[in-house]
Amino acid sequence: MIESFRSAGIEISEAQCAKLSELTEFMLEYNKKVNLTRITEENEIIEKHYIDSILPLVMIDVPRGTSLIDVGTGAGFPSVPMKIYRDDLDITMIDSLNKRIVYLDELCKKLDINCKKYHIRSEEAGRDKSFREKYDIAAARAVAALNILCEYCLPFVKKNGLFIAMKGERDETKEAENSISQLGGKIKEIKRYSLPSGDKRSLVIIEKIKETPPKYPRTSALISKKPL
Repeated sequence: MIESFRSAGIEISEAQCAKLSELTEFMLEYNKKVNLTRITEENEIIEKHYIDSILPLVMIDVPRGTSLIDVGTGAGFPSVPMKIYRDDLDITMIDSLNKRIVYLDELCKKLDINCKKYHIRSEEAGRDKSFREKYDIAAARAVAALNILCEYCLPFVKKNGLFIAMKGERDETKEAENSISQLGGKIKEIKRYSLPSGDKRSLVIIEKIKETPPKYPRTSALISKKPL
């Protein structure tokens, strides 16, 4: 595992490696009763879940103590590997399925890592003053189109903070320009890179330059039906 990370330009310690191995074992066992991941081969888990989750932390400047919300965390990616790699980060995970939050609660106790976890829909949390514009970084590693992701994620970000969208090879920024602008953001940078296997990725970094208007986020039905 250490060599796999090194090939991606990431140095991890033996202790971090041990925690990631413990995560693999726990996740695969839990996956038998709750659908968490379709990726079950160890080498693929290391690359597509762990390396892919941690790479943003070596690609952009993330100061110590940064608050980060993982929007629609699923099985805890990217946030759990991020926390293992950078224990100083103040991480919050939200997901609409309670069974995933139950899993994440058990996982964090097993790994002895401290993350906040909430069973709540992203659009509801984005309108809640206890979440809204409270985070330095919002992160999402999701299959949704970028213009849709922006409405779910940018409301969480403080002014001058970042939304980092972990995407595939296709450039979706043109379709998302209106969404980004209306929600108070601007594209800061797009970093293109490959995983060790050669799979193409892009990290879309959006800076929050002004507050998100109060009418956003809309309901999930409207976000999907009429993207900005």
